[in-house]
Formats: sequence, C-alpha cells, structure tokens
Amino acid sequence: MNRLVTRGEGSPLSRWGFGDDFDRVFEGFFRPMRWVEEATNENFVPSMDIVERENEYVVRTDMPGVRKEDISITMENGVLTILGECKPAEERKEGENYLRQERRYGRYTRSLRLGTQIDEKGVKANYRDGVLELVLPKAEEVKPRKISVDVG
Repeated sequence: MNRLVTRGEGSPLSRWGFGDDFDRVFEGFFRPMRWVEEATNENFVPSMDIVERENEYVVRTDMPGVRKEDISITMENGVLTILGECKPAEERKEGENYLRQERRYGRYTRSLRLGTQIDEKGVKANYRDGVLELVLPKAEEVKPRKISVDVG
C-alpha cells in the first residue's frame, strides 16, 4: 500500500493536531513582519449544494457576511446566476497593520446551467444566517409522470 507522508505526521504533537500550529508559529518567527496574506478573488466562489427532488431543485449557497441588498439572482436561458458582494465590516485605520487577513471581501459570481426546464415564475429565494436557499420548481413538461398500462 502506498501512503503519502504529510508534513508533521511523524511528530508526537500531530496526533492531537498541534503540530501545524507550532510549525506556523516557528516559521513565522523567522519571517520579516510582512505576514499579510491577502486572499484574491480568483477562486472566491461560494460553496453550493444542489438537491433534486421530484418536483423541484433546491440550491443552498454559503454567503456569510453578505447583506441581502448585496445579493442578485438572475435566471436567463436556463442559466441561474448568483452575484454577491461581501463588504468589510470596518475600514482600515491609519497606522493599523494587519498581520494576517483571511476573510475575503469583494464581488463574486456563481452560474449554473440547469439541465431541465424551470418554472421561472415559481422560483423562491430565502436568505438566513449567511445561507441563500433557492427553490426552483420544475416546469410541468419535465416533471416525471406515471403512465398506467392498460390490459387487453
């Protein structure tokens, strides 16, 4: 069996998950005080779950820190597009230096081409606790229907 050995795996602290934290502190000690690692928006897309039910699709998208006013949802030619913008809670202050910045800010877009027809007039959106939920009803012509078999 081939097994990749990952960094810190052999350390006695790795069993409890402390190894990585100590490694980061140790490495950071030797770095100059330019620790700011700003996230780019290149890969800034919200996580998404899509569930298919008999008569509808449900799309749940994580959008923490996004205000309702900063969410835009469009549906055009079978493509669902979700646009969001996460704005910083506070402005950077003069003389304030971030040592690390992991929270991402900015605009992002997520588009899905839906494989079936959607009843666009019946689409519902709900945003609560940083999660956007869309319910997309299937159009009548794509809903499964049972066909009875006649005897005789």
